[in-house]
Amino acid sequence: MGFTIGGIREMRSGTRRRGRAAGATAVAEYTGLWGWAVAPGARASGGVCSCGDSACAAPGAHPLDFAREVPPGATPETAAEAWAEVPGAAMLLPVGRTFDVLDVPEAAGRRALVRMERLGVPLGPVAVTPSGRTQFYVAPGAAVGLPGLLYRMGWDDAGLDLRALGRGAYVTAPPSDLGGLGPVRWLRPPDPDTAAAPPQARLLLGTLAYICHRW
Repeated sequence: MGFTIGGIREMRSGTRRRGRAAGATAVAEYTGLWGWAVAPGARASGGVCSCGDSACAAPGAHPLDFAREVPPGATPETAAEAWAEVPGAAMLLPVGRTFDVLDVPEAAGRRALVRMERLGVPLGPVAVTPSGRTQFYVAPGAAVGLPGLLYRMGWDDAGLDLRALGRGAYVTAPPSDLGGLGPVRWLRPPDPDTAAAPPQARLLLGTLAYICHRW
């Protein structure tokens, strides 16, 4: 027995509804539980950005200019209403407000994470991207303070593949797609103790710098 055209349309419509509901639920969790703002972001397919700019510098990895940000503390109803206006948008988190991000190669980040967990180093959320990067969420100010921290630790001239993202930057939130490459995933999901108050970058930086240098 085959499917009717109407049945296919109904199935696709149901899938879209479930996708929109899942997106709104994730947004509500980020804003309501973790106290993060969420910005609707562009998507990309085949290197082409949904923003319509053929020369887009960050396909599928930037906020939509016309869409409103969902603020921290938004109710589930507010999140659902806001996300219904931007079906299919990626979830982007503004950096530099509640957290900064230390960004390192995925393999080095995974190895450093195992070592820090074993040593009992305080950790916040940690994400891995399909572009091969590990992102450690740390307290705001890390991007500004990173050069000085690396200098004091003796890593300033080591040529490390380690960077900090601060105010003005955005990161793609799991499980959204990053630039058409696939979904971002949590290695350590946010929790009530660290989402709104992640650790200072200096607590992680020694291990991250050491592993990145050896990698």
